[in-house]
Amino acid sequence: MTISNPSPFPLGEPNDGFAQYFDGQSYLASVLGSSEISIHNVTFEPGCRNHWHIHHHGSQILIAVGGRGYYQLENEVPKELKAGQAVRIPPDTKHWHGAAPSESFSHLAFMMPDGSGKPIDNERQEHSRWVRTYTNLCADSRGAYILCSSGISFFRRFVRTMVLWNEMTGG
Repeated sequence: MTISNPSPFPLGEPNDGFAQYFDGQSYLASVLGSSEISIHNVTFEPGCRNHWHIHHHGSQILIAVGGRGYYQLENEVPKELKAGQAVRIPPDTKHWHGAAPSESFSHLAFMMPDGSGKPIDNERQEHSRWVRTYTNLCADSRGAYILCSSGISFFRRFVRTMVLWNEMTGG
């Protein structure tokens, strides 16, 4: 797939060094690298997202700079991110972020130490938990993630999960 960069920041190179922590193709470009802070532009192809992960000893700041994406904190519903919006992921909070099913997405990402003096440590899951993550999610007519009606049977939720999976992976 040839991706058109949705951001004014560099697209970067394929994010091969972290590919095992993503479902789909992402790209990584350094925007600022210094001893105090580093900022990266991360671009996700449509439907790409990273796996659940945790940043210990630091908050992650995401600033959406192009396209449409989502992030989700554990035990919360996914929230949409569009260019100009920002979110702070608290330390030690399991979360994921990525592109909408039909639209690429870019965000700037940087870490803010928690003041403990300990280095920021990233705990990543190498395998996505799609069914657990998306069992209660469906795509609406815009391709946005929404909660399925709580009255929908398990079987119907499962079918909708598989449809969303196929839309997101092209499979």
